[in-house]
Amino acid sequence: MSKSENNPEKKGKATPKRKDSVAKTKINSITAPVSKVDKAKHREALKVARAESRAAYMRGDQSALPARDRGPVKKFVRDYIDSRRSLGEYFLPLMVVVLLLTMVPSVEIRFLAIILMYSAMGYSIIYGIFVGRRIRKLVAEKFPSESTKGLAMYGWLRSTQMRRLRAPSPQKKLGDSI
Repeated sequence: MSKSENNPEKKGKATPKRKDSVAKTKINSITAPVSKVDKAKHREALKVARAESRAAYMRGDQSALPARDRGPVKKFVRDYIDSRRSLGEYFLPLMVVVLLLTMVPSVEIRFLAIILMYSAMGYSIIYGIFVGRRIRKLVAEKFPSESTKGLAMYGWLRSTQMRRLRAPSPQKKLGDSI
């Protein structure tokens, strides 16, 4: 029994030439822009499409979100975190201050800067543990059929980002109820 008899769908066909296989995968040259004007129009259209996609992502449109941010549970976690203020969102500016303070020639000030840095990190970790527990509890109540796996870390990491730099942008104002 030959190989062609084992696989009936390949029977009677010649192996395609490499150039034919490569030609199938290439972009159709008819649709590709040729002139400088066409290339400029194409580039501008891509730029507009990327800007629209970015705007939809920042608005929180479900279709524009990556898989890690999709769904009502993740939206709930984002809204929960965005409606509260935490020290974690000031962690990066605080580290810049600590860096500047460590350049001061005084040993006492440098020591205090290091203490400030470690206490801010400790607070952020402890806050993360508590907010993670709270998120898991709220999600279990509001979405009983959904898994809470990874939501604590998702919420804690969002809480450590500066509010203005969060993506997607916060949909809730500070103090809003969820």
